Amino acid sequence: MKAVVMAGGEGSRLRPLTIGRPKPMVPIVNMPVMEHILRLLRRHGIQEVVVTLQYLANVIQEYFGDGSDFGMKIHYAIEETPLGTAGSVKNAEHLLDEPFLVISGDALTDFDIEEIIRYHAEKQAMATLTLYRVPNPLEFGVVILDRDGRVVRFLEKPSWGEVFSDTVNTGIYMLDPQILAYVPEGRAVDWSNDVFPQLLRNGDPMFGFVASGYWCDVGNLAEYVRANADMLHGLVNLELPGKELPGRIWTAGAVRDGAASVDPTARLYGPVFLGKGVEVRAGAVIHGPTVIGDYTIVEERATLDRSVVWANGYIGEGADLHGALIGRSCSLKAGTVIFEGAVVGDGCTLGEGAIVRPNVKLWPNKEVEPGAMVSSSIIWGTQARRTIFTRAGVSGLANIEMVPEFAARLGAAYGSMLPKGTAVTANRDLSRPARMIKRAAISGLLSAGVDVLDIGEVPVPVARFETRLSAAAGGVHVRISPADNRLIDVKIFDARGLNIDKNAERKIETAFFREDFRRVPMEDIGAITTLAEPVVMRYTDAFLAHANSRAIAAARGRAVVDYGLGSTSAILPTLLAELGAEAITVNAATRRTFWLRTPQQHEQDLRQLATICRSIGASVGAMMDNDGKRVSLVDDLGNIVEPIKALAAFAVLAWKAHPGSSVVVPITAPQMMEQLAKEHRGRLVRAKADPQAQMQAGEDIAAGGAGDETAPPRVLVGDGEGSYVFPDFHPGFDAMMAVARLLEYLGTTGMRLSQVLADVPDYFVSSLEVPCATESKGRVMRVLHERASRTAAGDGAQIDGVKFDLGTEWVLVLPDPSRPVFHVHAESISTEHANTLAEKYGDLVKRLEV
Repeated sequence: MKAVVMAGGEGSRLRPLTIGRPKPMVPIVNMPVMEHILRLLRRHGIQEVVVTLQYLANVIQEYFGDGSDFGMKIHYAIEETPLGTAGSVKNAEHLLDEPFLVISGDALTDFDIEEIIRYHAEKQAMATLTLYRVPNPLEFGVVILDRDGRVVRFLEKPSWGEVFSDTVNTGIYMLDPQILAYVPEGRAVDWSNDVFPQLLRNGDPMFGFVASGYWCDVGNLAEYVRANADMLHGLVNLELPGKELPGRIWTAGAVRDGAASVDPTARLYGPVFLGKGVEVRAGAVIHGPTVIGDYTIVEERATLDRSVVWANGYIGEGADLHGALIGRSCSLKAGTVIFEGAVVGDGCTLGEGAIVRPNVKLWPNKEVEPGAMVSSSIIWGTQARRTIFTRAGVSGLANIEMVPEFAARLGAAYGSMLPKGTAVTANRDLSRPARMIKRAAISGLLSAGVDVLDIGEVPVPVARFETRLSAAAGGVHVRISPADNRLIDVKIFDARGLNIDKNAERKIETAFFREDFRRVPMEDIGAITTLAEPVVMRYTDAFLAHANSRAIAAARGRAVVDYGLGSTSAILPTLLAELGAEAITVNAATRRTFWLRTPQQHEQDLRQLATICRSIGASVGAMMDNDGKRVSLVDDLGNIVEPIKALAAFAVLAWKAHPGSSVVVPITAPQMMEQLAKEHRGRLVRAKADPQAQMQAGEDIAAGGAGDETAPPRVLVGDGEGSYVFPDFHPGFDAMMAVARLLEYLGTTGMRLSQVLADVPDYFVSSLEVPCATESKGRVMRVLHERASRTAAGDGAQIDGVKFDLGTEWVLVLPDPSRPVFHVHAESISTEHANTLAEKYGDLVKRLEV
């Protein structure tokens, strides 16, 4: 039997270690990871392999040759251009005439290959996917099997709301040659995205084998460190390339044979691996797990703790390394200090007494002057982060975490993923911290050769509208966080004015963390164009064109609008006046009076607004948030309207104004929304409890339909928290248009808001947060999905999270995308029952976490 070893990867997330070498050649315990894989194959009786190559193919060919030095026969299949995981195997089809194994050459595993082969033969499968259970499945392809082991569903790199299992695809497959008929020649084709879905649709026999043992995809620097440590700790059933000495010390040859030299006064605390020719001199201290590559010298009194040092290095006298990764042929002079998580690329020289701060990465062949401190804002607060994006965008404490240096790097990372010469809008709220961060982010964008359209300090709906209208490649909006006024949020838009999707976030994060920024020549640095006044005019014209002035003028009574000293007070009063609305302005903003309400102040001001409305007999009261996204309502009786009831009232009014139309609500909205839709002959669509998904629902109709030309038009999207999209205008949340449309609907129907609310049925919901470690989320989601599939509505179809449909009751369990918690939502026949139901499933999550 032959194996196909996939060895074309760049390993971009391992930079700077993979600059100048393909990922399969990165050493784990002093041996290229691909060599570990070849040894595993040989141990299980596979001695002939086909190696697929693309990136730096010659490096692998020169090292492994024809395979004779490794007891194997190696064929090479080289791609001129990347062909994808399946296309690269198709490229070697002429060498594959019987069932064959596909395995990654850049992941570390000790799976029982023979067991996988037997399982494949027993199932008579066309494809057998080797699966593995991992704590955090977000970066992998999640696979679900039936009881017979047949693949029934899989999803590449899901969000937490889409995680239905912690069983992931390892990229190790047993395949029948006939599967290659599904792979067109000369095209980039992927197994998981292209071929396996086709097999699933055709009903071809495709099975999953859940393997036991060890598997690590070595997908980032932290995983690389872990793989080395796991090898040394004996967690991987692979042979270490050396001999073990007392004290869990390994060396590439016996010390007495001169392969390594350790001074008697040096102290080594295993597990430690010493390569060939390593010298550890007097007084040096090495704490494991530590790997020291061939011919490296560790000088007197140097200290190495949990570090990996590649071959031909020099660690000077008194140097101190803690949790560091040091590339090949590096020279660290006396007194050098390398802190936790720092990475020093090949060929770097650090002068005497130089200090490299935590998580700093030095690209190859850099020189650091003696005594210099190399520092970087790759640290997020006091801890290194895997991601920078949260549900609110990129957030951090003002001038502590969210500092100008950070914002400039963020701008450079965003700009580097856009074509040079394109334009991006830049906007902020009225605060000074937002101004500081906006200017820094603009600098980063300009450095990447991206032009900036500075639209000033307009509300975020205006910024979204202008981004979409101006044909910009995207946009940046900086604001004080409405959730915590100590934080600054940076929101990044796509060309449609919507929040960027997960794929774009990952690309920005990749560039940000590996500091792989495009630095253009001086003549290509981006330009800044100021557009504040024309932007407001364009928004105003479109706003007026999409509002019914006759209906608004016909609305009875006055409206009171509290602007919360936000930027909407510079636009909406003029719009309402032009539309003929009688409106009273409260808390208009100036540059000196800008502030942001705390949640407590919001409730206090909302009660004050209700008092004002009652005292003057206003027809409606509206309180805007700081940047014009969200609005809170008061009815004509002076009652504060709960956000869900406000959404229900909006929906009823929309159905009355647009019979048969569709309204989009979040999956967390109560079941009375369906009842209202039925009563008013409207249609209800449920979306994920995620702002991007909700705005995308508005984009579907704004772009010309939701994929079905016969579907009723979507006239309203609401998030149940006071934010609304009106797709005929633009697909972003817009509190200003919400006020105008409310007045328009009330004028059209001749109803008062209190009358509409009186017809909204009672509902009883409860919600709570349940702490859960991130590494446990995948397992919890898998078990919850399995339980939900056994309920009455257990067809496996889930919009977001895991929903238990219990007839007149339901429970939704949603994993938070950025925090270590689950959100549990429940609805029942009474508040007491809803609370009990939420607590019951909250307790279930707690039990499953253990």
